[in-house]
Amino acid sequence: MDPRSLTPALRALRLCLHLLMAGLLALVVVRGLAGRSPEPVATVVAVAVVLGGVYAAGPLIPAVRATRSGAACWLGALGAVWAVLLALSPDALWLAFPLYFLLLHLLPVRWGVPAVALAAGAAIASYIGHDGGFNPGAFIGPLLGAAVAVATVLGYQALYRESERRRRLIEELVATRADLAAAERAAGTLAERERLAREIHDTLAQGLSSIQLLLRAAQRDLPGTSPAAAHVERARSTAQDNLAEARRFVRALTPPDLANGSLAGALERLCATAGGLTARFTTSGTPLELPTPYEVALLRIAQSALGNTLRHAGARRAEITLSFMETSVALDVVDDGRGFDPDPAVPDGSDGGFGLPAMRARVRALGGTFTVESAPGRGTAVAVTLPVPAGGGA
Repeated sequence: MDPRSLTPALRALRLCLHLLMAGLLALVVVRGLAGRSPEPVATVVAVAVVLGGVYAAGPLIPAVRATRSGAACWLGALGAVWAVLLALSPDALWLAFPLYFLLLHLLPVRWGVPAVALAAGAAIASYIGHDGGFNPGAFIGPLLGAAVAVATVLGYQALYRESERRRRLIEELVATRADLAAAERAAGTLAERERLAREIHDTLAQGLSSIQLLLRAAQRDLPGTSPAAAHVERARSTAQDNLAEARRFVRALTPPDLANGSLAGALERLCATAGGLTARFTTSGTPLELPTPYEVALLRIAQSALGNTLRHAGARRAEITLSFMETSVALDVVDDGRGFDPDPAVPDGSDGGFGLPAMRARVRALGGTFTVESAPGRGTAVAVTLPVPAGGGA
């Protein structure tokens, strides 16, 4: 009954219900004043006024609007006064129809429907008692009105629930679309950061490193008394400073997972946050400073392989191993999951875009090798080997 909780359609229905109740009460009073009631006119009018007062007080009582128990007490008082009016005047049975809607609206269905049946029984008993005889209309009228009220209210409630479900669904879709847009922007930003870091490393940094080496060779060939020696030294120093600056740019454009530590640290954190299974990280060999594209590729492949393990393998344990060798670096991701047959069709994009084809493409772009060993019931092992370029992380 709280107006703030009602939809516009329900407000209109509530207003119609109030008008119907007022009109029927007026009918009872008018017919009582006209002498159509077997009881004294003053008694009928007084009870009708009391009924109208109880009805009007309901929407004004906070407990009726806020709680089921308050509404039930109000409906009980309203029903008691209506029962007295039924005993006094046969015209009071017309009030059963708006009472049906009140009962169904304010009470749960498991209580509302029996209450409507009870009200219909009271109306039928009043009709038979005042008329003094039995006819089919005594049953058909109240029961038909009860059936119409139940069908109308339950139908409206079903439509309202469906409307609310669709409204929540639309809100979820709008929120999901916003989240997807934000995720796409973040993914685009990270991809652009990686691309810029790779371009700076592969072009400017490598070019400046080559210029520095050439100037150092020229400096060795120049006699110490040559006037060009000082210029060569300044050029070499400038190239070295710019190379350091280019490397700082590359580090600044490194993905956040690598920005605050080494590749080994990022892989260790990845294992620590792998909820749902026990993941362990180990490293072997002497750690080397790898180029940023190498670190990014190895980290992304480890994330993708571990994500596949979590989503598809049903594994209990996984192990990530990073091995540094003289001329290469290797990454192995092994799990004890259900495994699969890698020979027929490679699942393309089944894990959200970083599937086996994406891993293989990353490795191929860096001139490495990528292998997958698996069999049904025997777990999966992903192995990546990348050649270490001359000059390490230069």
